[in-house]
Amino acid sequence: MRILALLAFALLLTGCENRTDSDSLPGPDQIVRLSDSEIKGLDPQKISDLSSLRVAADQFEGLTRLNASGFAEPGLAEDWSITEDGRQWTFRLRDGLQFSDGMAFDAALFPQIWDRLQAPETASPTKALFENIAAVTSDGPRTVIVTLKSPAPSLAFSLAHPAMAAVPLHRIEKAGDKWTSERPMVVSGPYQLAAWLLNDHARMTRNPLWHDDPAPTASIIWKPMDDSLSAMRLFLSGGADVAADYPASRHQWLMKNHPDLTRSTPYLGSYYFAFNTRNAPFDDTRVRTALSMAVEREWIAEKVIGIGNIPAWSLLPPELTGGISTKPVWADWDRERRLATARQLLRDAGYGPANPLKFEIRFNSSTEHRRVSVALAAMWKDLNVEASLFNSEAALHFAALRQHDFALARSGWIADLPIPENFLTVHQVANGAGNYSGYDNPAYDAVVAKAIATAEPDKRNRLMRQADEMLVADMPILPLYFYVTRSLVSNRIAGWQDNISNVHPSRTLRISGK
Repeated sequence: MRILALLAFALLLTGCENRTDSDSLPGPDQIVRLSDSEIKGLDPQKISDLSSLRVAADQFEGLTRLNASGFAEPGLAEDWSITEDGRQWTFRLRDGLQFSDGMAFDAALFPQIWDRLQAPETASPTKALFENIAAVTSDGPRTVIVTLKSPAPSLAFSLAHPAMAAVPLHRIEKAGDKWTSERPMVVSGPYQLAAWLLNDHARMTRNPLWHDDPAPTASIIWKPMDDSLSAMRLFLSGGADVAADYPASRHQWLMKNHPDLTRSTPYLGSYYFAFNTRNAPFDDTRVRTALSMAVEREWIAEKVIGIGNIPAWSLLPPELTGGISTKPVWADWDRERRLATARQLLRDAGYGPANPLKFEIRFNSSTEHRRVSVALAAMWKDLNVEASLFNSEAALHFAALRQHDFALARSGWIADLPIPENFLTVHQVANGAGNYSGYDNPAYDAVVAKAIATAEPDKRNRLMRQADEMLVADMPILPLYFYVTRSLVSNRIAGWQDNISNVHPSRTLRISGK
């Protein structure tokens, strides 16, 4: 009986869709997208991994949504207004909104969605992203009011997150967690999940009751590909229209052989190493600065990595600071001048040939991280610095960072939203164990807090840059470069726009000529 039960279960998993191999291949009205992992969940308030969020963004829409350029635009709301102090946003809903099953909804739904996100039983992993929201209320059937604790010019981006989208509470109340098992799923966005074959593909079809014009492509296939090399090969063989990633080692080959298909675009991410400022030797700013001065960032970005990364001397990507990249005064000095100054700083801190600086560089297992670590150790030999290497798998590595068990460790940050504070607050004392370096500067915390509380955009940005400059001066982290995204996009796909958020909603893609 046990064998029969297992067999029945296997048939249930593989038989939830009658299909042929061609069902998951690019077609005249079907786009195939490769993601870097399997979907982890379908409830938009209970997911945080990128693959699941991309599928959720295709299915669920909120008051706002992101367009092909990665910017926020009206979604279920047709427009909005903001009070002068920046703390209250009023959204005007479109008329006649309904879910894909025909159930109508109005402004009263959104306070309920907010309550569900906050509820302990929901256990939302993204709840902290919205902690600046004080309340969500409705005023009549078409008005939603979002009240904030402090001004947030980025709220339109935040509300485009799937966790704040309209979910079918009428189905959730009836079916509980099983509501995501319904096919097609009941949704509020342009597509609805029609079938999901685990570790094979998920097929989405148009939501006929979506408020906007029908999505340009009838069917979207999401295929999980854990191995980026396999994804690249499938794409190049014509088995997919879009690959979310490809191996860094193949970048130059792709640029030479398939430049029209290869996309490498600046991303909302900073790659850096964290100094443990709690203990010697890196409790001394002079030591941290000396090591930073000896690093050849251009060489690391262009030769060691070689996929178009921009060298970084600061935390914030220039796209978030009006194209202005913060640099220390010594960034443009020649190497000999930098090394001479660095040696003097180390001598002042008590290090030299008779007492060489020794420490361990910790990194998580990756060819990229190893190559960067080796390069750093080699560059520091000119300072008589002895840096050894230690690598471990990612879970152990980041556990060590949270437990402060390191001297210098590979780290970095990819932002949830295209806003400076998403980077800067990581390095505050209030971030607890997530503040890996242990950076503790009340003046920095005060500038960040003042920036967040400022509604006027130009003044707010100046304060954000000031905080970034303080990080550069204190050097609790060693910035090396800004991330880029790597994608492969077929020539038959139109509507793809490179952007810093790496956002490419399926509703904005179409097959050329259609």
